[in-house]
Amino acid sequence: MISLRSHAISLAAVFLALAIGVALGSGLLSNTVLSGLRDDKNEMQNQIDTLTDERNALTEKLSAANDFDAQMAPRIVSGALADKSVVVFRTPDAADDDVDAVSRLVTDAGGRVTGTIGLTQEFVDANSAEKLLSVVNSPIVPAGAQLNSATVDQGSQAGDLLGIALLTAGPDAPPVEDTQRDTVLAALRDTGFISYGPERVGAADTALVVTGGALGEDAGNQGATVARFSGGLAQHGSGTVLAGRDGSASGTSAIAVTRSDEALTSTVSTVDDVGSSAGRITSVLALSALINGREPGQFGIGPGAEAVTVPR
Repeated sequence: MISLRSHAISLAAVFLALAIGVALGSGLLSNTVLSGLRDDKNEMQNQIDTLTDERNALTEKLSAANDFDAQMAPRIVSGALADKSVVVFRTPDAADDDVDAVSRLVTDAGGRVTGTIGLTQEFVDANSAEKLLSVVNSPIVPAGAQLNSATVDQGSQAGDLLGIALLTAGPDAPPVEDTQRDTVLAALRDTGFISYGPERVGAADTALVVTGGALGEDAGNQGATVARFSGGLAQHGSGTVLAGRDGSASGTSAIAVTRSDEALTSTVSTVDDVGSSAGRITSVLALSALINGREPGQFGIGPGAEAVTVPR
């Protein structure tokens, strides 16, 4: 008969063998799993390295293409604005590089920039709407002119007033007198709505409004104000082009608002990639197209664009 002590020793040996087996098996399994994970990690890192190299190569190609466009731009736009004039407006979020580059291209195209006017943050702030409207509807409206009563928002009416003051209706229509134009500009500057340099801003054939990119959630109706301001300007002169950076055709940004409104798209041309050389070239060509009597168009690479650039 097996004694109790022998039985206990046998059970202990069995459990010890099981424990050793589990320990050995776990070690082998762990090594297998770890080895597999290492292989997966190495493969994933190789994929990341490959994608990074491809991205860098594409970035270099895009940079080279943009440099090529920048060098060719003066040749492409040469003569497009011969003997024509442009007044440039910039919104609070417009980039200096965009404004400067497009202004130079206007000159390269044979045109002349009659002035650059900055729209202040107060101009696009909804809380300042009543104040701006009171200034716009004051006795500063040039003699013989009347604001469009069909639109009563701050952007449309301010654009209408500045269009009357700055944009010429055609070669046979005399521009507003300098003193009346000066009065309009000074009133808006002194009340904090616009800014401009010491040189007198002259009359122009067309207007270019340069804005920024995507707007944040706290931007309020800034995009709508700029879009409607452009629409107000477009009632005068030979036309208006609204040019913005990447993102300006999305969300509540100015070009997105313009392209979503049939009344605005029928009067305002838009360019949604003015941060690139191609977009700057397109902005000048869009001004030229309007001067030559073509219909407004929506250009760029963002939502709602009809073509990358102005067709021949």
